[in-house]
Amino acid sequence: MHRKQLLTGIFSAVGMMILILDGQTALEGARTGIELCIKTVIPSLFPFFLLSILLTNALTGVSLSFLVPLGKLCGIPKGAEPILIAGFLGGYPVGAQSVAASWRAGQLHRKDAERMLSFCSNAGPAFLFGMVSSLFSSLWIPWLLWAIHIVSAILVSLIIPADSRHTVQTPNSTDISLSMALRSAIQVMATVCGWVTLFRVIVTFLNRWVLWLLPAAAQVAVIGILELSNGCCELISVSEPGLRFILCSGMLACGGLCVTMQTRSVTTGLSMKYYYCGKLLQTMFSLFLCCAVVFHLWLPCAAVLLLFVVMLRKRQKRSSIPAAVGV
Repeated sequence: MHRKQLLTGIFSAVGMMILILDGQTALEGARTGIELCIKTVIPSLFPFFLLSILLTNALTGVSLSFLVPLGKLCGIPKGAEPILIAGFLGGYPVGAQSVAASWRAGQLHRKDAERMLSFCSNAGPAFLFGMVSSLFSSLWIPWLLWAIHIVSAILVSLIIPADSRHTVQTPNSTDISLSMALRSAIQVMATVCGWVTLFRVIVTFLNRWVLWLLPAAAQVAVIGILELSNGCCELISVSEPGLRFILCSGMLACGGLCVTMQTRSVTTGLSMKYYYCGKLLQTMFSLFLCCAVVFHLWLPCAAVLLLFVVMLRKRQKRSSIPAAVGV
């Protein structure tokens, strides 16, 4: 038996024993997870899944003039600009699914697709304004969080180098019907809901056994690292608005382990190394910018950030391997 199979068997056995000994907690976690999917996850993500599949298929390879400057800034192949719409507006993991779909259709080169995963999978406005806006008294805070989130993703695209030799291919055989797009969106949505429910069960067990020992902010951070939706729901327990703002921005940028597993599920065949580096960098940038807002340090923080990006860009021109981000 391989080591991986052995570890899987051990974890499965331990999990089954836990379910037997404390089945009520598992039932409560699964119930709240399914409720979260029905009330929040499906309404906010499913329409975007369906429309992003249709949009990506219809527009990939078509040059949209208003997106060309942003595409050049992010270093993506000409004709792939529509993927940025799904990446910045679709929500987790719609952008990643759009990148993977374009790669499987032969429209994107593998290296371009793997690099685009680092900045084309982000929290969408439907999630942000549907769930996060209720956590803050000021209506402009969700807009600021979204701006910081998108700016951080663009900064990631500036740091991770692009290969300008590749171009977008547009095979004629990739046209899909509405029913095909609907079937694909349902499959992806079912996978996402499965992960959300599983992680809600894990969070419920941790809340009962361990997390109650930690301060409120630490509890929220741990839950957010595991599962974004549950982490945002728990933010209400953090009384300090500035700390709540910083934690929320960090969780949105990171996405959490559950989003990572969702992304892996919809990007089978692509390496996730750039995705991991991108999420780490995006989280760092988001926390940095949020601290600048909370502590009113816009000018020095902007200067440091600009100097950091310029130094990394110069380093990348001297080497084809982006050592600064660990790739």
